[in-house]
Amino acid sequence: MARNGFGQLACGAALAALLAGCSTAPQVRSASETVPAAADANTPEGLLARMSLKRKVAQLVMPDIGSITPADVRKYRFGTILNGGNSGPYGDDQAPAANWLKLADEYWAASTAPLPKGEPAIPAVWATDAVHGHANVIGATVFPHNIALGATGDADLIRRIGAATAVEIEVTGIDWTFAPTIAVARDDRWGRTYESYSENPALVSKLGAAMVEGLQGRPGEPGFLGEGKVAATAKHFFGDGGTAQGVDQGDVNGDLKALMAIHAAPYPAAITAGVASVMASFNSINGTKMHGNAPLLTGELRGKLGFGGLVVGDWNGHGQVDGCTNSNCSAALLAGLDVYMVPEDWKALHASLLKQVKNGTIPMARLDEAVLRVLRLKQQLGIFAGEVKPSARALGGKWDMLGSPEHRAIAREAVAKSQVLLKNAGVLPLKAGARIEVAGLAADNVPQQAGGWSVTWQGGGDLTAADFPGATSIYAGIAAAAKAGGSEAVLAPKGNAASKPDVAIVVFGEEPYAEFVGDRKDLAFRDEEGLTLLKSYRARGIPTVAVFLSGRPLWVNRELNAADAFVAAWLPGSEGAGVADVLFGRRPATGRLSFSWPAHCDGTPVNGPDGALFPLGYGLDLGASAPLAPLDETCAALTADTGAVWFANGKLGMQVQAVADNALLPDLRGAGNGITATGVDRKAQEDARKIAFAPRAKLSLTGPDSAAAWRITYQVTARPGSAVTVTAGGKALDITQGLSVAEGKGWREMVLSAKCLGTTGSKLTFASKGAFTVQISEIARDEGAAEAECSF
Repeated sequence: MARNGFGQLACGAALAALLAGCSTAPQVRSASETVPAAADANTPEGLLARMSLKRKVAQLVMPDIGSITPADVRKYRFGTILNGGNSGPYGDDQAPAANWLKLADEYWAASTAPLPKGEPAIPAVWATDAVHGHANVIGATVFPHNIALGATGDADLIRRIGAATAVEIEVTGIDWTFAPTIAVARDDRWGRTYESYSENPALVSKLGAAMVEGLQGRPGEPGFLGEGKVAATAKHFFGDGGTAQGVDQGDVNGDLKALMAIHAAPYPAAITAGVASVMASFNSINGTKMHGNAPLLTGELRGKLGFGGLVVGDWNGHGQVDGCTNSNCSAALLAGLDVYMVPEDWKALHASLLKQVKNGTIPMARLDEAVLRVLRLKQQLGIFAGEVKPSARALGGKWDMLGSPEHRAIAREAVAKSQVLLKNAGVLPLKAGARIEVAGLAADNVPQQAGGWSVTWQGGGDLTAADFPGATSIYAGIAAAAKAGGSEAVLAPKGNAASKPDVAIVVFGEEPYAEFVGDRKDLAFRDEEGLTLLKSYRARGIPTVAVFLSGRPLWVNRELNAADAFVAAWLPGSEGAGVADVLFGRRPATGRLSFSWPAHCDGTPVNGPDGALFPLGYGLDLGASAPLAPLDETCAALTADTGAVWFANGKLGMQVQAVADNALLPDLRGAGNGITATGVDRKAQEDARKIAFAPRAKLSLTGPDSAAAWRITYQVTARPGSAVTVTAGGKALDITQGLSVAEGKGWREMVLSAKCLGTTGSKLTFASKGAFTVQISEIARDEGAAEAECSF
């Protein structure tokens, strides 16, 4: 099916006309349920004229697939639907690809079921976060994250990646992606740094526009938003990469003109490339949240930058606007938001918006304007043409195109072109016939090399290679390349003290994370697994190559000193063989830093030569022998971590573990031995945990030893039916009564000190005799409360 809908617009198919609206603006009507006739039913304006008020409002409400059924879609007729990073079809975020298409068909059928009184049934469109390939779906090609693509500097490559991603999205019946991120990350402590192409606005502009063209096609050319193309989203407008201290969703401060010169700079190029939608950012600008910032969403984005497409919100971002909640926020629509991303509170939001239009809080003209933008996006996508369900489209269910060899070849090329050689004392390229030992727990670990936004929102965790069928680990790529070149590579994750290889490759780096979970207070790389291996090989006289996996530049002076060659491999995705292509010299080392590499670990933002160990654009050619003078290994941050924060913002402290008997729960998430811990939203997406205890289950937290009290922010929605106890090594304390009193009272604070526990120390264990569920937002050690009475 050709996806260019309605054939042509009444006044031509040029993008500018489509975005601006080429028909006469609809006449403003009163907020009634009357559905008048339309002279021309085949335009967005004609459809709008025949829609009832409640159906109009529904076009602006975007719920998550985890909270709606096809029956809900049929009843409310939502205009848009999304799947969050941890939402999969039928409650399974690891669902097979066929289930994504099956659910797409069901939503399509529900949204297009006939309505009475001649009201048009408007198909819903489904949007997904395909931020480095269609990586939520099992079997898809997982491309390197944007930070790696920035190191390639190759706009044509990025364009081809966008085109391949669009095809794989269409195979599963989805219409729209929330990509590309065109943030200009200026503080690498930010947990989303890897979603940024560069700290350089010009490079972000070039590569962001190329990704838009790859996903959508070029405006005015055949195939624009046609078959094999999806709607793109430039995000997040604006300033997401410039928050104070790199805090995700934080505040961006300074002169507006100067801020826009950096952080809004990529948007004109994306708009010129025809980007269909723009996502509002979580952050605030000089104290005003973007989701409610009319001077910027309407005045700057629509006025000065001339964007005429659809503005979509981020995950409950409207709920962060002053005076708003997730279920009630007229201010966001009035400021310029067109679609509310409201994953769970969609029913209450629909009701409040409907009421606000009826009572005049929201003018009908503003509602109609937003609905028209949704309808025009659908017209651009061509989903009205022929009323064809997703599985019946030309690419629907073409499973051979999901993770196809052609797409994987593009991804492998991208991996190779993104490798940045930072040090080389004559070790690379690897010599033919060499005996190679590959060490490090990350060497044969596809989930770790894929990073966040891979199958699940945070990635990693309990994912295994089985969740990435067709993928190639870094070790597997090295082994295949070695065999082809007459060499031999063996895997020794923890090293092999008895072996004497000619060269050792040590693969190590950051564990996967996404968004605020990845926020850091400094840039010190603390995990010493790789450092220990590198030092061990050096002590035995074995040359080493360090392959560092990370979502940002980090202070790794110790590892740079210990290695003979050092490669910044970023987060390469599913095609780990691209790393081997460079190590063995099959491809040249053309990667160049798109971010300045810090000389110091304190986290002070480095956006230029000052404070940089390696400047923007740095990278060695493969044949260059470039020893590095010994680097300063002094880092105060390594000893400054007191371990006071045990759990916050959805993440365990660096020195803290959560264990259900012997089952490890990374970042207090997962299931094992009677404990099930899942993410819930308190102030931000999945920044808290719902912990369900089966009868006789135990949960233990261990961390640095301290005499400090524990201060725990928690919520109980249903009191325990049996005894719940807590112990820190002494006698168990029964806390059943305290938890019962907390029932239904919202978020509360629990203080547990030696006054009731007898001792504190390094371990805290909760046990429940019966089934019980509690939500936890924060856990911290508080020295000031060491002598305080316990409280709930």
